[in-house]
Amino acid sequence: MLFIVHTRDNPGMLETRLETREAHLAWLADAGDRVKAAGPWLDGSDQPAGSLLIVEMDDRAALKTWLDTDPYALAGLFESVETAPFRWVVNAPTGAPL
Repeated sequence: MLFIVHTRDNPGMLETRLETREAHLAWLADAGDRVKAAGPWLDGSDQPAGSLLIVEMDDRAALKTWLDTDPYALAGLFESVETAPFRWVVNAPTGAPL
């Protein structure tokens, strides 16, 4: 099942994001092809203000377990984390559930 993950960074945490970035990217790479898309969303100054992920997990429990190990989350970067099931309709990658 596909899920969208939308996080919002705590104010004033850009340095924490930058310091933790390499560990976060390694965490994403370790998830392999379960990560369909990932990247920061930007504020009005083109600075990262949160993250947007599209991931494939068995269920919400598996998603939560995985998200709890994110180096960004462990560093206290996030003010909020929203998750929801997602159906990729337009320009879906090959093999994505419709």
